Amino acid sequence: QFFVFCHGLLQLSQLLVSGYLKSSISTIERRYGLSSQTSGLLASFNEVGNTLLIVFLSYLGSRVHRPRLIGCGALLVSLAGFLMALPHFLAGPYRYDQSVPSTFSNSTDLCQPGAPGPWANLSDGSCTPHASRESHEVLLVMFVAQALLGIGGVPIQPFGISYIDDFASERNSPLYLGILFSVTVIGPGVAFLLGSAMLRFYVDIDKVSAAEVQLTNKDPRWVGAWWLGFLVAASLVALSALPYFFFPREMPKEVGEVLHTQPSKRFPVVLLRNLRHPVYLLVVLAQVNLSAMVAGLATFMGKFLERQFSLTASLANMIIGAVNIPGAMVGIVVGGAILKRFQMSLRQCSALCVLGMLLCLLTALPLLFLGCPTQRVAAVTYWDSSAFGGQDAECSAQCRCSQRGFNPVCGSDGVEYTSPCSAGCSGLSTHTDGSVLNYTGCSCIAGAGSARPGTCGTACSHLFVPFVVLSCLAGILASTSHTPSFMLILRSIQPEDKSFAVGIQFMLLRVLAWMPGPVLYGSAIDTSCLLWERRCGRRAACWYYDNTRFRHRYLGLQFFFEVGAF
Repeated sequence: QFFVFCHGLLQLSQLLVSGYLKSSISTIERRYGLSSQTSGLLASFNEVGNTLLIVFLSYLGSRVHRPRLIGCGALLVSLAGFLMALPHFLAGPYRYDQSVPSTFSNSTDLCQPGAPGPWANLSDGSCTPHASRESHEVLLVMFVAQALLGIGGVPIQPFGISYIDDFASERNSPLYLGILFSVTVIGPGVAFLLGSAMLRFYVDIDKVSAAEVQLTNKDPRWVGAWWLGFLVAASLVALSALPYFFFPREMPKEVGEVLHTQPSKRFPVVLLRNLRHPVYLLVVLAQVNLSAMVAGLATFMGKFLERQFSLTASLANMIIGAVNIPGAMVGIVVGGAILKRFQMSLRQCSALCVLGMLLCLLTALPLLFLGCPTQRVAAVTYWDSSAFGGQDAECSAQCRCSQRGFNPVCGSDGVEYTSPCSAGCSGLSTHTDGSVLNYTGCSCIAGAGSARPGTCGTACSHLFVPFVVLSCLAGILASTSHTPSFMLILRSIQPEDKSFAVGIQFMLLRVLAWMPGPVLYGSAIDTSCLLWERRCGRRAACWYYDNTRFRHRYLGLQFFFEVGAF
């Protein structure tokens, strides 16, 4: 029982490390200027190390000292977590475009007619050879960390489960494994809540005093302390790893005899026999579709909510961790309960899966239409000939704005401008603490000619609750098919192939769903970008998306996989 407790703790903290990256992905994109395709690849890169080793390790079976190997794997995972946070300590402080000269920079992004040449704006001056090398180093460190995370995670689940199954009594084994399984589902939820808590702090909380930070977490330039969560999670993993070095190689079985499991000798024969089994193959393909959907959802759902409904990263994570993931857990439990209550046959199991997916499709379809178009952004989504705002427009031509400035302001005319300069604003009034209250004398804005800092936002808040309710419902319905589909696999293949078939199933899910899923979603999201940030002549993070296209491609892909599973 102590082993089960330790293992639950270890699995939870391991999932915190891998799940936390997904919760802070939109923040890391903004901080280091990554496209969604790159961040999707980063998120799925831990599966690479994992897949390469998983078959080999399942094959070793019980010939090794399993607890000790789990402990070593856990230490690797912990190292990976600390490595993920390392870029924050290697890179300099986070810089952003400002209107009020501060300790960091004496430049301003206000309109200054007749200023000499293209005036020294922050983001133009910041491209030193060091800066471009830094961004490559950051990516390299993170990809290495993700690979290590995958490799370290290999022994944890299979060896833990087989160790428990070998030495627990037949009666208690399902209970123990059920406890571990529920932890596996809770883990990501806790990771998103951890993300929600950490992203409320400013990224350079350790480098600058609170007084110097002029951003609030509602500001589009805000970057939260993404690295803090990795330190917390990695420390937890390291603590959970310690007891494993003191467990024996074998334990006395709770009640009854010790079973000696032997690894499957005829590897290719068994593989072909399972892959030719129609039920096994179809169920695994359905699970591949569902997993691909979940992989993309988990990675970019936060980003989607931030952009569609103008939420802060912290709130988006809160919703996912407290609503969507518990919803999926409810679905899994309900599916299992229905199975047990009605003692279902295999045909009824498959009918239950199909019904769950059909209802899921019906609830997910309206999601494609719940959203608002992109806000009006001068020279990005909106051209008005009379006022004619925009970067090269007459009204702000004398300002000589930086092409690369990004400090969005919302004009009194309801149009958003990429910076106070591009709105032609020449003055500002500040709060007592030095943060900007509003901009004045904006030559591109008709009427009062004033603007407030921050984006105008999408006027979409009224659709937010219906969206969350429907997406949660769709998640519950889809996950009811989780347990019956496992039963279909376990009951339709030969008993001696069971563990091997499950191993192959997980490998197929990794190779066909968890690895390509996030990259595919990231690429689809990138195609809906309207304005890219440029860093050192390369395309960095996306500043503005076409919201309708983002929604259709992101949720359309999700719908496509749901149809596939159905």
